[in-house]
Amino acid sequence: MSDVQDRSQASSRRSPEGVGTPVGAVDFAAWRAAQQAVIEQALSAWVRSDAPAGLGEAMRYAVLDGGKRLRPLLALAACEAVGGQAAVALRVGCALELIHAYSLVHDDMPCMDNDVLRRGKPTVHVRFGEAQALLVGDALQALAFELLLPGDGSVPDAMAVSLCRQLALAAGADGMAGGQAVDLASVGVALDQPALEAMHRLKTGALLQASVMMGASTGPLTAEAREQLAVYGAALGLAFQVVDDVLDVTADSATLGKTAGKDAAADKPTFVALMGLDAAQAYADRVLDQAHAALRRSGLPHTDTLHALADWVGQRAS
Repeated sequence: MSDVQDRSQASSRRSPEGVGTPVGAVDFAAWRAAQQAVIEQALSAWVRSDAPAGLGEAMRYAVLDGGKRLRPLLALAACEAVGGQAAVALRVGCALELIHAYSLVHDDMPCMDNDVLRRGKPTVHVRFGEAQALLVGDALQALAFELLLPGDGSVPDAMAVSLCRQLALAAGADGMAGGQAVDLASVGVALDQPALEAMHRLKTGALLQASVMMGASTGPLTAEAREQLAVYGAALGLAFQVVDDVLDVTADSATLGKTAGKDAAADKPTFVALMGLDAAQAYADRVLDQAHAALRRSGLPHTDTLHALADWVGQRAS
């Protein structure tokens, strides 16, 4: 995949083989596996090992060889749906994954969730120490924006500005970081459903919705399609969190790749605690129905992959 071997290479080269090819539902597993391989290769090329004092090794440990890559997959699928620029969408997807990875590194630290297991292996602060973990998160966040601003013309200037703004809004105080602040402040607090939804639309949903909208921003988009993709992304983000809450009480740590039951142990508000297990699962299904309906209203011709990703979120086991 020569066009991701160096961050300074131009986008006039063809996109990586397989990126941007629409898929029918029956082909989703093959599409997902192919795109995950492309994403992994791109991340390996862009997250270099030569950062000083072992920082590169720790960054690669935090990012590579684990995770579903849902955010990059959403970006690539949204790009397909609008006929966008696949090579830019790959950068977008990897930038989103770096933001996600940095958030996990920081969330796992003793000052936050104090977790020791992530993606089936020791968390970064356990493996490399707290100070290095803090720097890993900082460096990954910076690298995410570097990918969107390659400086070689491969991302058009106006598009790069828009993408950076969307990512900053999704990751900052009005998005993921703000949601995490609410989450920490809500330990032991009995939130009602609107408050719980509002928290998770920021903490989890903002970055997932941004994955859809940033991928779609690489191509032409009508106002109606933009509105419906935003609805789809918001519904998908909420459903993801509800399913996460269900899995936290129904799956074991080996399956999840992280500590099972930690939300209940920490007395955090969850959809399962609020609704009960069966009602929470039924609610996730209803929210995913809203995501599918939004895609049908979008008028976009190539949404099979986005539909399949929504189903995957609802059926995932980890």
